[in-house]
Amino acid sequence: MPSDPDLVQVGKVGRPHGIDGSFFVEGPSDDPTRFAKGSTLYAGGEPAKVVVSKRGSGRRPVIKLDRPVERGTTLALPRETLPPLEEDEYYNFQLVGLRVEEEGGRVLGQVKDVLDYPANDVLELDSGVFLPLVEACVRQVDLGGGRIIVSVGFADPE
Repeated sequence: MPSDPDLVQVGKVGRPHGIDGSFFVEGPSDDPTRFAKGSTLYAGGEPAKVVVSKRGSGRRPVIKLDRPVERGTTLALPRETLPPLEEDEYYNFQLVGLRVEEEGGRVLGQVKDVLDYPANDVLELDSGVFLPLVEACVRQVDLGGGRIIVSVGFADPE
């Protein structure tokens, strides 16, 4: 994640695509316009202009920036450029650090990361527990209270 709290990660520099400096964006934002030609991203905390943008394989766009960047570099946007959300909506980055509790109060840990899986996103907790980010599991996201309430049974070993 970006170290600057005003920047929000929207992807990472992935493997190269061709020999012109283009690369796949790993873990890209769901909004493809963020990687459009002419848009500005922050790569490693410094602004960079997208000079090439094309469709890659899967949902990973292929882009080239106006300056060289190393593989693994975080791509980010200023937080204030994100569109406002409806009530009961949130960005994945807002979940990181929240305490996760089962209904009934048992604390399972804190959200370490939100992983992008094909069927649904998954909450990775610092305790080693992985929870599906689906309505049957996640009962409430309380950003103001700093916690997520989940159904009993999803964190139990099989």
